[in-house]
Amino acid sequence: MYSTDLAEVYETVYRSRGKDWAAEAEDIAAVARRHAPGADTLLDVACGTAAHLGPFSKLFATAEGLEIAAPMRDLALERWPGLTIHEGDMRDFDLGRRYSVVTCMFCAIGYLGSVEEMRSAVASMARHLEPGGALVIEPWWFPEQFEEGFVAGDLAREGERTVARISHSTLQGRATRMEVQFLVGEPSGIRTFTEIDVLTLFTREEYEQAFRDAGCSVAYQPGPPTGRGLFVGVKEREVSGR
Repeated sequence: MYSTDLAEVYETVYRSRGKDWAAEAEDIAAVARRHAPGADTLLDVACGTAAHLGPFSKLFATAEGLEIAAPMRDLALERWPGLTIHEGDMRDFDLGRRYSVVTCMFCAIGYLGSVEEMRSAVASMARHLEPGGALVIEPWWFPEQFEEGFVAGDLAREGERTVARISHSTLQGRATRMEVQFLVGEPSGIRTFTEIDVLTLFTREEYEQAFRDAGCSVAYQPGPPTGRGLFVGVKEREVSGR
């Protein structure tokens, strides 16, 4: 669960790496519409601070979000007034409507703790698709891509705030355990905090089977937006009991 401390510096850190959420949103919209021509409604699952959802709202007639972490949801609504962001858990949410595109970006699905939870999330997302709608999921790394002891570091300056971030990754079962330490300097003083992220290393085959079992076709596109690629599927059939 993301903390208030992290929510406040999240975009600052990734902007310093050159991440461009608006450009990514345009690319994802184009990918989705290649698979679902004419798509005009979108649900962004685990939308966080709405860094993608905000730009999506300019590209689709309707763009809504789902977010479980209150600090992220609150900050999103502060930055993007007027957006609809539902409180909910990707594993079992039910919004009572369908969309022509459902997205789950920036490896959010990796935070699920088991294959069963991941499959439940994919099924929940697919259940919210119109027939012929597109499901776009950006995965966490696959097991064979994991690097034991990987260290990453960032120094970001934005306005009067400077943020240093350093992370160290180890293997915990079949998940990445990432200890992330932050040092934040502001006119009011200096503070530190630590986040522990655990992201499951699902296999490509596990993702693909989850799509198929949820009634979707599936294709894996390596590379963009962050090097982990995308899984893209089209809702082909309803699944009994879902």
